[in-house]
Amino acid sequence: MAMLDFLMPTVREVGRLLLDRLGHAESIQFKGRANLVTEMDRRSEEHLIRAIRARYPEHAILSEEAGTIAGGADQPEWIIDPIDGTTNYVHGLPYFCVAVARRLGTELQAGLVYQPYVDDLFWAERGSGAFLNGRPLRVSTTPVLEDALLATGFPSDLSRAADTNIEHYLAMMPKAQAIRRLGSACLDLCQVAAGRLDGFWQPAMMLWDVAPGAIIVEEAGGCVSDFAGNTGRYEGSIVVSNGKIHAALLEVLRPH
Repeated sequence: MAMLDFLMPTVREVGRLLLDRLGHAESIQFKGRANLVTEMDRRSEEHLIRAIRARYPEHAILSEEAGTIAGGADQPEWIIDPIDGTTNYVHGLPYFCVAVARRLGTELQAGLVYQPYVDDLFWAERGSGAFLNGRPLRVSTTPVLEDALLATGFPSDLSRAADTNIEHYLAMMPKAQAIRRLGSACLDLCQVAAGRLDGFWQPAMMLWDVAPGAIIVEEAGGCVSDFAGNTGRYEGSIVVSNGKIHAALLEVLRPH
């Protein structure tokens, strides 16, 4: 956990700040018809950026709200989602998280996802395994899609989306045991890593929506790919699974 331990106090501090304002967010703005950003997104982001810059001033940062902060040549980049699940947060639904990943070039090195409401801290470093509150994580062993519990998500503005995911959803419904739409992609990926969900898919995803949870899934023994089955892709159309049902998920998603 050497890459991430300096951030643990900061994400917990941010979590306390977010819980204090849960369901009472102020200064709500819209980045799209239903894509919200609040003052708490910005405050969370400021705390995380400050902690990273204090420890690694030469590293680059990519954050959902602040955009890109340049770093030195050939230095790692930190990827931040200050609140993943902002709409849930605004409505007082406690399924949201603070999410951070680190990569060098295109390779993910580490990921950290914190769910304040239940004090769940997920993390992983490449080659060192995945953990929840210090306990090792492993994906489920569900062998077939018909027994699988899945999650998915939809674009914040369906009227502008090239792929609304509705056709994928309708195609997947009769194939899986059940499908959930929970509202925080990074947390959904962590549920796959923990074996609570068997798979997840969503089109048109941003890097900060995927990267923090993706390395946690991979280090827990799962699989992350695009809809064509290419691994090492962490934005766009993404499929995540325990590995055993991955081919079956792709078979349903590819024709649609």
